[in-house]
Amino acid sequence: MMIQPDKIIIADDHPLFRQALLGTLTSKFTETTWLEAQTIAELETQLSGHSDSDLVLLDLNIPGAHGFNTLIHIRNHYPQIPVVIVSAHEDTDTIAKAMEYGAAGFIPKSTPVDLIVEGIGQVLMGNVWVPASFQAFEADNDNSDIAERVASLTQQQYKILMMFAQGMLNKQIAYDLHVSEATIKAHATAIFRKLNVRNRTQAVIAISQLDVSEPDLQE
Repeated sequence: MMIQPDKIIIADDHPLFRQALLGTLTSKFTETTWLEAQTIAELETQLSGHSDSDLVLLDLNIPGAHGFNTLIHIRNHYPQIPVVIVSAHEDTDTIAKAMEYGAAGFIPKSTPVDLIVEGIGQVLMGNVWVPASFQAFEADNDNSDIAERVASLTQQQYKILMMFAQGMLNKQIAYDLHVSEATIKAHATAIFRKLNVRNRTQAVIAISQLDVSEPDLQE
């Protein structure tokens, strides 16, 4: 019998894929409320307003995600919500790192519909799901330290760090968050201390270690 979760958040900025996926899943999970997000800001709104959600389906390339940073952030601040990565990336390294950083499952976008449903069902039952072709191997742990440091950031600090990555000035960030510029500087100091860097440039370089490499389209 198919588990019928109350709420699932789907975070993907491609309308056609998102609607196609929803069309398939709503016919299987008939009692589920589906919450959509096209950006990280929308995802954060959905998470803060629906922290009782049963699952997040996350595209690694959603605008503002910065690779695995969003996955790490969700797992740290909403540990009760399992995250399944739904991605165009299918390489072994990306899958291994996603699982290392706390994903409950990894579903390539090329996965047949019946397997997508099976994968989501397995995760909802508390299991882990990865493609059958994926062979677990000891993942490179070089980035584990920065992942832990990103995970230590508060909600506000993480939001400000993502704004740094967008190249926004302290004045712009203060305006958007409705706080003083001095408050942003204080948060910046805390962020730099937690990431063990000296300035925003080093901070952005540090989190770039968690970026996802682009798939080789020539293969």
